Amino acid sequence: MKSNYRQEKGIGAALWRFFAYLIMIIFALLAIVPLVWLVISSFKTTVDFQADMLGLPKHFYPLNYPQAWRIGDFGILFGNSVFYTVFSVGIATFLSLLSGFGFSKLARKSSKPIYSLFVLGILLTTQTLMVPIFLQVTQLDTLIGGGLAKIGLCNVNQFHLFYDTKFGVLLVYIGSLLPIGVYLCTEFEKSIPTSLVEAALLDGAGYLQIFIYVFIPMCVPIIVTLGLLNIPTIWNEFALINIMVSKLSLQSLPLGIYKFSGTLASDYGKEFAALVIGLLPMLIFYLIFRKQITKSVASGAIKG
Repeated sequence: MKSNYRQEKGIGAALWRFFAYLIMIIFALLAIVPLVWLVISSFKTTVDFQADMLGLPKHFYPLNYPQAWRIGDFGILFGNSVFYTVFSVGIATFLSLLSGFGFSKLARKSSKPIYSLFVLGILLTTQTLMVPIFLQVTQLDTLIGGGLAKIGLCNVNQFHLFYDTKFGVLLVYIGSLLPIGVYLCTEFEKSIPTSLVEAALLDGAGYLQIFIYVFIPMCVPIIVTLGLLNIPTIWNEFALINIMVSKLSLQSLPLGIYKFSGTLASDYGKEFAALVIGLLPMLIFYLIFRKQITKSVASGAIKG
């Protein structure tokens, strides 16, 4: 009886393992096959693509890449994307850690309603914020520019502090990242024993020193987790920067790729090459940091 039971249990476990691997393979293929198809298609001419959309190119045409780079002005936009991503993610992560430290270890009566406002921000989508943000930045520019114009310091029509400036874009991006950042950092830092803060205070350390030398080193898992969430978000962000800037010198990579959806939409080879150029940095980012990302997500999930 026992041997039959063990045999049935072994067959059941093998079946579950088979279906689990089958589902994982299907989802892996759903993610990988479109990417492979995109890369292969980026080396086709438009004529080759229209003749055979799924097959290998008859003649590899790598010139799609330099032509897409030139048409999309990626030389300018690539640098802007790096600038917006590095500074907005870096500043938002630091502010999230700092806020989390305050909410978790220095809580006051006013902390709970303020923290609730941050959490409420998670529910707001980018689409619902587009019009209010555009109106606010343009009205603030008009208000400040009007005040400066009255004392003869500038022309109100030429004054731009928030609209059409890198400062305005960074401000909006940092604000959009703070709700989820503050929530995750606060919940993570709650798991760090308060006795560490009390011991450091007894040793004569100030709160800023405790935050920098004690908390930040212990928060590496949540810092990496926020990087994993926020870097692709800002790198691929399109809706907000599309309403925040009009100058080419301030635009980011997604706006350059968007150019290929207009009159160039039928030039498939260059369009696919532009998509690969936009995708490549995130792919390299994942390949380089995949071990740290996996380890950090698992650690953050357990401690959070």
